[in-house]
Amino acid sequence: MSLLSRTSRRSGIAVATGAAGCLTALSVVAPASAATAPPTVERAPASQQQAAGLTPGQMLNRADSWLTANNGSQVPYSQTQTWSDGYRQDCSGYVSMTLGLSKPGPNTVGLAGSRDLTTPIKLKNLKPGDLLIDADGSNTTRHVVIFEKWTDASHSAYSAYEQRGGHGTDHRVLDYGLGAGSEYKPYRPVKLAGVAP
Repeated sequence: MSLLSRTSRRSGIAVATGAAGCLTALSVVAPASAATAPPTVERAPASQQQAAGLTPGQMLNRADSWLTANNGSQVPYSQTQTWSDGYRQDCSGYVSMTLGLSKPGPNTVGLAGSRDLTTPIKLKNLKPGDLLIDADGSNTTRHVVIFEKWTDASHSAYSAYEQRGGHGTDHRVLDYGLGAGSEYKPYRPVKLAGVAP
């Protein structure tokens, strides 16, 4: 199966590669026009963390940091290794880093199942920093991505951050969780300050 796997946020170009590790099947939607960019998300400096938790902008800043943390390249994917900051280099370790959870971070099942970490929400209520989690299956099929913003008013796709097998840290357009019967469910991190469930 040929899988589209990377839509560069700078160029809008899709590059075909294979996927392994945290996710075995991908669904990617390329923007209708590279000239039509979705609205940007205002982000606060990462140094302005609040005691009550992170703002969505701070969380997304932290997510963005792994895109260039490896000497200008993305952090490579691994289910067994930890990055220099102490977090696992898989999808749930990446999300744990963005939220500042204890190291090396809970796994995907833990992120979805613990009400101390996340709260289920409705798909229509997704906001920057929310998560789409597939907690079913095995360690090669479970996955979690960080929602950034809808690509347009139809809500048929969104931009997101993820740590994925065969690539590492990525920022691209996805549609996980939007199809009928999808195993991806939306959650709001408890640690996000100022965002009501």
